[in-house]
Amino acid sequence: MERMYRRQSYNDVMRRVVFLSAPAVWQVGHGPNHPLKPERLRRTHELLEAYGLLRLDGVQVVAPRLAAEAELRLFHTPEYLRAVRALSTGEGGVNPTRYNFGAGDNPVFSGMYESEGLKVGSAVQAADLLLGGECDVAFSYSGGLHHGAPARASGFCVFNDAAVAIHHLLQRVDRIAYVDIDVHHGDGVQDAFYESDRVLTISLHQDGRTLFPGTGFVHETGRGAGAGTSVNVPLPPGTNDESYVFAFEETVPALLERFRPEVVVTQLGVDTHRLDPLAALALTTHGHQTVFERLASLAPVWLALGGGGYHLDVVPRSWALAFGVMIDHELPRELPQTYRQRYGGATLHDPEPGGSDRATRHAVEQVVRQVRETHRL
Repeated sequence: MERMYRRQSYNDVMRRVVFLSAPAVWQVGHGPNHPLKPERLRRTHELLEAYGLLRLDGVQVVAPRLAAEAELRLFHTPEYLRAVRALSTGEGGVNPTRYNFGAGDNPVFSGMYESEGLKVGSAVQAADLLLGGECDVAFSYSGGLHHGAPARASGFCVFNDAAVAIHHLLQRVDRIAYVDIDVHHGDGVQDAFYESDRVLTISLHQDGRTLFPGTGFVHETGRGAGAGTSVNVPLPPGTNDESYVFAFEETVPALLERFRPEVVVTQLGVDTHRLDPLAALALTTHGHQTVFERLASLAPVWLALGGGGYHLDVVPRSWALAFGVMIDHELPRELPQTYRQRYGGATLHDPEPGGSDRATRHAVEQVVRQVRETHRL
């Protein structure tokens, strides 16, 4: 009998899930040699479609819309928006380096304003669908661009859809928690709400001493009214499934229970995977699924954003697992034949993970102890 992957049920009825996706989100990108390849979005959509998940009762696929300028201005400066629009169309008179554009992480590309504005519009649209009671979970997988700053691009991120969506949500709810599981620190979102007592930001990531953006240390806890509402769990290279889940369990549930958010926004970057070419954590799809399951149990109203992930074989499989968790649906062990024929691979999950490294586990435990002491957990 074919083995199935199933999670526990978190509700008496199936969650209503909206998946925000359309070909427009993967048609324009940073260039053929850039790590952030739009193909990962197309492959994810195709895998969900091949599994038949997008045709299930309770699942709605919604085409995202372009963010309005007023929505972008909730976080980004008018000057920056004008510059991005001009650079996007090839207009002269704008110095790209002033806004941190250039060769490398943040290249200028044609259609940039519309392409990245669509990802912000998707997140805002997801927020509206949630607040309108049309769904319990909204998955805007093209976003999670958490490094973007008000007036500069950073870390592949032109706009910061998470920050804009949270500002949008704050117009209608009082307390929001943001949980970021990307391998890189969610610096842009932390900075956006560093002095706010209405947003709790939690970021689990590879230690900033070893990875971009070089921030996200335990002592970064917020300022003024926001003192104590920024939480960082910097993990050493080599952290595997077991140690990562331990760090999550020892921090996130208690923090959310104390803060009692009305909406939980998550950034589901899967560049924590051991095969990811840009970082050095050692998770597998098993660890990813466990964390997705815990987030589902902690988020009665859940806005899920995408994020990092630079191995084209891994990202679709991990996000398919995330979507399976969202809809509480069993996923077959074998990848669908049509998907295998096009992209290769055999199974949804990685081989079973290996054992824990003692030295790394000890380092993780020290970090967790420091976080718990700092935030009085």
